[in-house]
Amino acid sequence: MSIVNAKEIMVKAAEGKYAVGAFNITNLIQMEAVVQAAVEKNAPVIIQTSVKPSKFLGREVLVAIYRTLAEAAPIPICLHLDHSTDVEYCKRCADAGYTNIMIDASKLPFEENIRQTKEVVDYCHAIGGISVEGELGTVGGVEDQVKVAEDEAQLANPAQAVEFCERTGVDIFAPAIGTAHGVYKTKNPKVDFERMGTINQLLNGDGVRTPLVVHGGTGLPEDYIVKLLASGGAKFNVSTELKHTLIDTTFEYVSAKRDEYDPGKIDEAVNKAIRGVVGHWIDMLGSAGKA
Repeated sequence: MSIVNAKEIMVKAAEGKYAVGAFNITNLIQMEAVVQAAVEKNAPVIIQTSVKPSKFLGREVLVAIYRTLAEAAPIPICLHLDHSTDVEYCKRCADAGYTNIMIDASKLPFEENIRQTKEVVDYCHAIGGISVEGELGTVGGVEDQVKVAEDEAQLANPAQAVEFCERTGVDIFAPAIGTAHGVYKTKNPKVDFERMGTINQLLNGDGVRTPLVVHGGTGLPEDYIVKLLASGGAKFNVSTELKHTLIDTTFEYVSAKRDEYDPGKIDEAVNKAIRGVVGHWIDMLGSAGKA
């Protein structure tokens, strides 16, 4: 069976100095394309849904499709709830069958972030087979319902990162290091690689305990990705690029074939484009052949 949680595949990634691609999807076409690309590359993969598409499509529906695809695939696949700020919704998705849950209480005071994260960790661990992601500091930009202005974004404090992970028991950890959701406004975003490396050394220097997550993958220069991999990044989130690919491909197809009314052909075009994007990310992250 190819159903796994995120920590299972991320520990191997961190030890092997590569990363697992985590791709946000908003429909079945994208989900199938992500899995197909990962199978073609023989790579582990994480399917992610933000809260809004999870509620719109239905968490039980998404889990059913995920299990159908994962059980038929020869690679490990995780289903992740991304950036939920609601503890109770985290629990409902865990009950439904998501295998990794992110509780994002990063905009709250430190102690409340710890309290909410630990509540979700304890709940998911009691069920079993579910890993939990927490975040410290705030990642700039926009991701589904989570909006952070650039002047509000704060980077994770390394000492607090250790305390946060130890007190919550979180399985994987997303430190804010200057990456951003959405599209970067500059070709050279300010990313604190040294901070990432310091946090990784403190948490995983004596063996991988809490693999690290990089949010805001879309638009990162390839040399940044190399540096983040070297600094301990074991999961890279890619959301905006898939949304743009879906919408742009659909628009281009419909514009070129305005008299054609065959939704299946649009789906085929979107599937092919998404597979290309995901495959490229898998190659950049070094996870091809690691399933």
